[in-house]
Amino acid sequence: MADQEDLPEGTVQNILDQESLKWVFVGGKGGVGKTTCSSILSILLARVRSSVLIISTDPAHNLSDAFQQRFTKSPTLVNGFTNLYAMEVDPTVEHEEMGGSEGMDSLVSDLANSIPGIDEAMSFAEMLKLVQTMDYSVIVFDTAPTGHTLRLLQFPSTLEKGLAKMMSLKNKFGGLFTQMTRMLGVGDEFGEDAILGRLEGMKDVIEQVNKQFKDPDMTTFVCVCIPEFLSLYETERLVQELTKFEIDTHNIIINQMLNPKLLKARMKMQKKYLDQFYMLYDDFHITKLPLLPEEVTGVEALKAFSRHFVSPVSTTS
Repeated sequence: MADQEDLPEGTVQNILDQESLKWVFVGGKGGVGKTTCSSILSILLARVRSSVLIISTDPAHNLSDAFQQRFTKSPTLVNGFTNLYAMEVDPTVEHEEMGGSEGMDSLVSDLANSIPGIDEAMSFAEMLKLVQTMDYSVIVFDTAPTGHTLRLLQFPSTLEKGLAKMMSLKNKFGGLFTQMTRMLGVGDEFGEDAILGRLEGMKDVIEQVNKQFKDPDMTTFVCVCIPEFLSLYETERLVQELTKFEIDTHNIIINQMLNPKLLKARMKMQKKYLDQFYMLYDDFHITKLPLLPEEVTGVEALKAFSRHFVSPVSTTS
């Protein structure tokens, strides 16, 4: 195997050069800097594309913090740009917010809650339907931590299973559901066929997009990580899952690399914020933990590190 020094340095230029790309997913373990990387990637793409939309599907929604601008579920032009838009969506948003008939949405939402995972899948389908109507050259997804990302890629099969379950219920109970809705004075637009039609429509949209997701000319996944064991492990799991779902991935961004020249500047910055912590929380017990040259893994290492929880750490030198 080649040494690290022998390997050519990689960049994201290949993504910027691939003009056919429509969807760019950015994902990885929590806390590795996905939002920063996806935001920068969207800025770089805005230089070479006519229009770019960056969407945060992470419930934490750090996109507003990254750009220091408030974003909502509607695309908003990023300050200082003419062709870069951003929006933050909650994959578990209630269906009443999705528009359409209120009664229908409420009924679909109630039914969806009885099928594990389908509520999130339907919300994502609605969001994709909205995005499909927009004319953006490329769309960047700032995804939630790995587990949520993998669920997002499973949505088409989740919807399919949900529809199959609802069809089996329809066959089992015959016209009982329709009779009940009529007894309650509800029109045909809330009948089983209307609801199944609504779900079928969402399924069509998400299946159409899913085909694009599996097309390497249109979609790629950028893995963000840090040079530590847990992040390496998570990245490997993510790459294997993406391969299983036939999602193209050939870019890895390794974040938080140390630079000795920046150490003093970093210490100066930390000192400024430490002073603020002590000023704001003067009645708290503040425990400082040092950054170590090695990872804290294994019982013995954890025991050794535990001394810093009961002995003050010096911030000088």
